[in-house]
Amino acid sequence: MKILISNSNKQPIYEQISFQVKEQILRGALAKDELMPSIRNLAKELQVSVITTKRAYEELERDGFIHTVPGKGTYVAGQSLSSIKEKKYKIIEEDLIKIVDDSKMLNISIDELIDRITVIYEQEE
Repeated sequence: MKILISNSNKQPIYEQISFQVKEQILRGALAKDELMPSIRNLAKELQVSVITTKRAYEELERDGFIHTVPGKGTYVAGQSLSSIKEKKYKIIEEDLIKIVDDSKMLNISIDELIDRITVIYEQEE
């Protein structure tokens, strides 16, 4: 599992951890029932507080991405295809809400926004 922490990022560290783990699970880089690093080991590896990694794991567990077996460890939770698709859309929707809000504030029409998204999307292919 690879996680990169940026101190210059406005996003709290626990959210950076949580987001990157979710992303790896949704991409299939972390498989169902794969053992996650312990909270202490991950904190040590990332050079962050145990409290920070604990909060990230709590968020991941609350959202159904991981589950903890007392005395055994924390594992990647099984995800159905519909659940994975729903979670992917939720991540995108959070970003889109901010983009739409910013566009409205800057008086950018929906047609202009859609055109710009289309250009960007097609450039990435």
